[in-house]
Amino acid sequence: MVENRILLSSPHMSDKGYELQYIHDAFQKNWIAPLGENVNEFEKSMQAFMGAGHTVALSAGTAALHLSMILANIKPGDKVFCQDLTFSASANPVVYLGAEPVFIDSERDTWNMDPAALEKAFDQYGTPKAVVVVHLYGNPAKLKEIAAVCKAHNVPLIEDAAEGLGSEYNGCKCGTFGRFGVLSFNGNKIITTSGGGMLVCEEQADAAHALKLATQAREPFPWYQHEEIGYNYRMSNICAGIGRGQMKVLSTRLQQKQALFERYSSNLADLPLTMQPSLDCAKPNRWLSAAVLDKSCGKTPADILNALNEANIEGRHLWKPMHAQPVFRDAAYVAMGKESVSDDLFARGICLPSDTKMCMDDVDRVCDVIRRAF
Repeated sequence: MVENRILLSSPHMSDKGYELQYIHDAFQKNWIAPLGENVNEFEKSMQAFMGAGHTVALSAGTAALHLSMILANIKPGDKVFCQDLTFSASANPVVYLGAEPVFIDSERDTWNMDPAALEKAFDQYGTPKAVVVVHLYGNPAKLKEIAAVCKAHNVPLIEDAAEGLGSEYNGCKCGTFGRFGVLSFNGNKIITTSGGGMLVCEEQADAAHALKLATQAREPFPWYQHEEIGYNYRMSNICAGIGRGQMKVLSTRLQQKQALFERYSSNLADLPLTMQPSLDCAKPNRWLSAAVLDKSCGKTPADILNALNEANIEGRHLWKPMHAQPVFRDAAYVAMGKESVSDDLFARGICLPSDTKMCMDDVDRVCDVIRRAF
């Protein structure tokens, strides 16, 4: 008998149907377009959860990154320093604007941007228009050191917290440390709006400008007047209704993700692999439980992932580093030593199933497959 498939990270609606209540209300009031009570209330609830900043609900996390870079005044030919080990959405908006990404290697303490490599990039390439740091798999980066480098050079910090909703650094939510923070509510994230994202702005003026740009940059005239290029980036009232319902279970989802990580860490402790480390001052959301295989273990990520797939279990490689992507073949890359940390992590890393619908028996089943693969 084929056992039920265990997924990596799939949408998880609330058991009490909160999402449907808000969607039904939007239909009853005919607020289907990208405005309405759900959008306003979703922004308010997220702002309260984040504990800082000003929020703008958008159609995608990538839209939030794009707007943050426009607000940072990034122009063609400018340089933007970006984390190397990440999903391509972190860097794609740089290219939308005709700017040039410079990719920064990771450090091994968190797998995120190496502050020393970031400082080296300033020495090699001068002052960029912005720095984009990522909280990989929800694991906070070395924000104190990275923010200090940005402050010393008077460069805005953009936090790509698409994977980091609910993660904390020194007791504050990730996404609130830079001039801009970016959240994602894609279907595989801790909470979802089916698709969607949010921009968190340090300044109210930036949030107001982002809202204008996201609604086609219409000026306050009795006719349609446009003095700058705008975008159709606003979140719909239907998607925001899903988000409002998901906010009611966010704390539960964070607990579930942590429980999965802890079970993996316990069950796999005696195997030749290491779970993703984190800083003492950080509280990761553990969006995905990830690990690297020991160099001497004799196994590759493909070996483990093939074994999982044969057992009807979904796993995944770590993100392939941006400097190794064909589309960015001509981009600059800065590492501290001869060995690229991000390349090494990719060569040995795996993402384990981290679906919040999993029970601990499912985790044990995954671990049994991995154990047999060794």
